[in-house]
Amino acid sequence: MDEFVFVYMTTGSLEEARAIGRRLVEARLAACANIVPGMESIYHWQGNVEAAQETVLIAKTRAVLVDQLTAKVRELHSYDCPCVVVLPISGGNPAYLRWLGSETTDIGGTALA
Repeated sequence: MDEFVFVYMTTGSLEEARAIGRRLVEARLAACANIVPGMESIYHWQGNVEAAQETVLIAKTRAVLVDQLTAKVRELHSYDCPCVVVLPISGGNPAYLRWLGSETTDIGGTALA
């Protein structure tokens, strides 16, 4: 049985989140990408405390695709060190999880039903 995950990411703008989310879905590395604009982040970076407006991007995918998805995000992202973290999905609507699996590809590039 497939293991499904949420991949939580932050981006520097709504436009960047849209572009990355679209590319992940088009490549079938994610079945769905949710975008949540208007988040404020406070963080340490290069010895300083920084604050920035960001946009949250959450991709729904299979655990086996996380490495490929992460590589694609790193390729597309404007940050030197983008936030890409994985949260397991421990259950849910079986029909939705089947859809999630059918809309993503395996490592060989074939869609799963």
